[in-house]
Amino acid sequence: MKMASTTGKLIPPMMWAQRKDKLFLTINLEDVKSPEIKLDEKKLYFSGTKGANSADQVNYEYTVEFFEDIDPAESKYGVLPRHIPMVLMKKSSDGPFWPRLTKEKTRMPQLKTDFDKWKEEDDSDVDDNNDMKIEDMMSQMGNFGGAADMGADIEGVEADDEDSDDEKLPDLES
Repeated sequence: MKMASTTGKLIPPMMWAQRKDKLFLTINLEDVKSPEIKLDEKKLYFSGTKGANSADQVNYEYTVEFFEDIDPAESKYGVLPRHIPMVLMKKSSDGPFWPRLTKEKTRMPQLKTDFDKWKEEDDSDVDDNNDMKIEDMMSQMGNFGGAADMGADIEGVEADDEDSDDEKLPDLES
């Protein structure tokens, strides 16, 4: 369901999650042309066009007014081919978790919880460095050969040519 904002343009699909000190906000649009992103302490403005040619173009625009203030100088975002990920740093990192992303209490069908990044408030003292460890591990996986070669060079491990279950089984009685 695509709903229009007050300007007649569509509201982009978004996902969010939070930690004690930051918010994760993702705008899920592919191949955004001419994205305009303005971020200040109170709100985020996004405008962009999706579509390769003029017949397929769809205009998106929305302003998110945050539940509390963020620190725009410490916040980051990137425009990628499939989405626009953002890490927005909360102004107050020692306060409680926000009950919602927006100042207004209205339900937005375009805004969903990003359960892949979500943590409960009582889980927040767990090491947050795990956020990047998976990405680091995946980037290092390119240094390894195929899975068939794994373990072939381990010292002290002999290859088992025959297993006990390789023996011929007796015929079944009828």
